[in-house]
Amino acid sequence: METQLDPMKDDLPLMANTSYMLLKHYVLDLDVDFKSKVIGGSIVLFFETGSQYRKTISAGKECCQSQFDETCKMRASEPCHIPMINVSTCSSKMECNDFAVSGKDEEATSDENSNHSNNEQASGISSSKDCCDTEDHGNKDFLLVLDCCDLSVLKVEEVDVAAVSGIEKFTRSAKLTGVSKELENLRNQIVLELVTLPADRWKEQLYYFTHCSQAPGCGELLFSTGTWSLEIRKSGIQSPADFPHAIRIWYKTKPEGRSVTWTTDQSGRPCVYTMGSPINNRALFPCQEPPTALSTWQASVRTAAGFVVLMSGENSAEPVQLREGILSWYYYVSMPMPASTFTIAVGCWQEVKQQSFKQKAAIGTSTEFSLPSSQTDLRWHEEICGHMEYPCRFQNPAARLQAVIPYRVFAPWCLMESCEEYLLQLVPQCLSAAYATLGTHPFSRLDVLIVPSNFSSLGMASPHIIFLSQSVLPGGSHLCGTRLCHEIAHAWFGLAIGARDWTEEWISEGFATFLEDIFWARAQQLSHDEIKEQQELKALLRWRRLRDEVQNSEEELQVLRPKKESTGEVSESGASVVKYGLKAEKIFMQVHYLKGYFLLRYLARRIGEVSYLASLRKFVVKFHGQLVLSQDFLSMLLEDIPKQKQSGLTVESIFQNWLDTSGIPKPLLEEGETWKECQLVQQVSGEVTKWIQTNRRIRKSSKKKMKQDEVVFQQIRKNQPNNQIKKKTKLKHHHHCLELLPDQVVLLLEFLLEEKTLCPRILQCLERTYQLQQQDAEVRHRWCELVIKHKYEPGYGDIERFLREDQAMGVYLYGELMVNEDAKQQELARKCFAAAQEHMDASSAKVVAEMLF
Repeated sequence: METQLDPMKDDLPLMANTSYMLLKHYVLDLDVDFKSKVIGGSIVLFFETGSQYRKTISAGKECCQSQFDETCKMRASEPCHIPMINVSTCSSKMECNDFAVSGKDEEATSDENSNHSNNEQASGISSSKDCCDTEDHGNKDFLLVLDCCDLSVLKVEEVDVAAVSGIEKFTRSAKLTGVSKELENLRNQIVLELVTLPADRWKEQLYYFTHCSQAPGCGELLFSTGTWSLEIRKSGIQSPADFPHAIRIWYKTKPEGRSVTWTTDQSGRPCVYTMGSPINNRALFPCQEPPTALSTWQASVRTAAGFVVLMSGENSAEPVQLREGILSWYYYVSMPMPASTFTIAVGCWQEVKQQSFKQKAAIGTSTEFSLPSSQTDLRWHEEICGHMEYPCRFQNPAARLQAVIPYRVFAPWCLMESCEEYLLQLVPQCLSAAYATLGTHPFSRLDVLIVPSNFSSLGMASPHIIFLSQSVLPGGSHLCGTRLCHEIAHAWFGLAIGARDWTEEWISEGFATFLEDIFWARAQQLSHDEIKEQQELKALLRWRRLRDEVQNSEEELQVLRPKKESTGEVSESGASVVKYGLKAEKIFMQVHYLKGYFLLRYLARRIGEVSYLASLRKFVVKFHGQLVLSQDFLSMLLEDIPKQKQSGLTVESIFQNWLDTSGIPKPLLEEGETWKECQLVQQVSGEVTKWIQTNRRIRKSSKKKMKQDEVVFQQIRKNQPNNQIKKKTKLKHHHHCLELLPDQVVLLLEFLLEEKTLCPRILQCLERTYQLQQQDAEVRHRWCELVIKHKYEPGYGDIERFLREDQAMGVYLYGELMVNEDAKQQELARKCFAAAQEHMDASSAKVVAEMLF
């Protein structure tokens, strides 16, 4: 079956046949065993019959899968929301206030244990064989296809939901009149009623999901596993409508499974977490990965005492002791999300808390932002939401006024002090700045976790939780603040609003990159002129990065909409592939971030920032809780600004110039380098000129003269205060050195990298003048590049430390060490890789190994 998709080697297949059976809710019940490095237990899946099958029935066709012949184009033209079945006729006795789910206001707790996971889309088969088993066992049985790999599936069984006490109320609905009371039909009707309960009864729904998941099995189902999928059938069942709608799967992960990584934290203690694998969570639990499979979930995770379980969940879970030495953690979500967004981290994390009144006071004065155009936003909020029904914060008056949602910060014990210094204070400032820009926070709370050093990115956002690399902590607040703003922006773009086709990553990353500048400027409470200057400086740095990436990457990976007109289309079964989804080097590319950012910046400059941000807020209100394509955003934006169409700005022209082609977008080339007029850039250019002139003078000087210059540089250091590194560095010399922002230091080092030769004395003076070893990771990365280029051996220790402690950014440096063909540098690269390889992220290790061997 899998071969019929014929994905290319680097494509990620999404196998789940969501058009026939659509997953609505997961209940996970798992144990985490650090000795065997295995997560095991059960997962109960609740389905509704898919839209493709319902359409076939409504047209009066037969139920056999071979007749599900709707074309891909028709499938792709469907609205992105999932059709809901009317439950208004249900008994009023089923109101949620009849149920004490947990005894707490907003949290549902249960003795039941469930697992949590991270999933992405999976691909199925495009012919009628997707749903008909054509082997020699007689009838053509319906096959349920789930996304799955690197799992040991032990047993699959139907769940007898009809055995749950009190469940009979779901059989009394007027909707069931005339329906056969045959037991199998009855079970499916119960599940149908349960998954379609209205949003105001979510607590009741969660209560019954919990108890149904604990119901006994009522017959094993046949199953087989492939490279990318789990296929399940019930003998004699030929249609999705008759297939069990509640099934339980017993399984175990494998230590080498690619969805989670088993490692140690910075304090040397064992931990396991979902690190944003290219295959997402299908090696953590069987799931439906296509983004259209929006689902809710609840999870109970048991682990040894001393470990903390953090997860994508609306509740701040408190552990329950089951027996001596074993704790259970329970989380749930009521907002349907793609399975790829599920996240878990289990480790000996410590919560970082405020230690002084002074810090609390500082935070209190920095989070007072008002929401622009608040009256307009509130009018939008009063409209009916366009998403499927769930308890939406955009319809909650209290949530709409909440500038800072409840938050917690966790880290390994050894990093608690570093987190307290900057990160803990930045979270409320950045949350408040985001609220001032976009309005209502889509999620009710936030945990921030500093993950182990093998994390391959600076950050990753999931519902209710953000992972940050330890690399954001040193060197002041700048890198920490900008990265935190980037991940917070994903709550709106990437999570609350997701891409319907995963090849359109720019919808998530481009928006987050654009918005991080807006958020960070507001968090710092900068003046208008300061904002403009810093954003122009940032634009220049990104332009240089985009230029370098375009020159050094495959053209096919530079296209933001690689499927062009077929973007968003799936096969009849719901299966598809993610183009280049398994290409290891793609993970380290930033083209989707950078070209997406420059497109949004271009539009903002054409339209005007005030109008543009108002359009973003309107887009959020209209499309939150839904999946979108590029044209959804662009069409709405241009409809609001009709005059822009008259000046040649159309959806088609944006596709042609920005999204469907490789290389630097034509409008960006035509715009010209406006940032050259930026004062911050001019300051850097002046400093670069002075350093280059000094370098040339030293190289031309005699030995005696060089010694005199050395004394001058030493005197510079002696005349400088010792406490100057916290924010900016001052240098007093025969040429006065200006204070430089972190981004200015980055640009300074990049300009100096363009010099053919810098003498060792200049490199030594650079390091001491700007105390580069104590700067943030972006600055230290450029310093390492300078060290490598000029074979500056006193700096080799800095490279070794960077490759050990900043693995999120160090992959590129391995290549630089090898390219120079210097024996000492190549030995250093191999030594660092040998030390880090065991715990290194799999994609990083693969790319580095290709560089070294």
